[in-house]
Amino acid sequence: MSVHVHPYIIMNGNGQEAVRFYKDALDAEVVGIQTFGDMPEEPGFTVPEEAKHRVMHAMLKVGDSFIMLSDTFPGQPYQLGDQVNIAVLLDDTEKSKKVFSHLQEGGTILMPLQETPWSPLYGQVKDKFGITWQISTEPK
Repeated sequence: MSVHVHPYIIMNGNGQEAVRFYKDALDAEVVGIQTFGDMPEEPGFTVPEEAKHRVMHAMLKVGDSFIMLSDTFPGQPYQLGDQVNIAVLLDDTEKSKKVFSHLQEGGTILMPLQETPWSPLYGQVKDKFGITWQISTEPK
């Protein structure tokens, strides 16, 4: 089983600028960047124009480590102090379910585990200590 843990930074509309800043400041390699406008169209949901250029997900390689980053979606709350989450990437859906289940004890589910365009099983939970975790299963 493979497990990777990375800091995940949440921005409020300035994600593109943050990617450039951290790339230069940390001599990082931009592994990938997707905007909300890059998402496949969903029936009944149109991405608002102001969201299309916001970062949905970016990954930067810093030496042997990674930093992940995204913007909030317009209208989502942005709270100073909540800008850094912890992303856990697993290669097994059963392990993802187990980790998520343990982290939700005494905490709050922010997004239930579900299939997404980037993961067969992804969810977000704020644990009983106030730390937000993003649990993601890597596609096979």
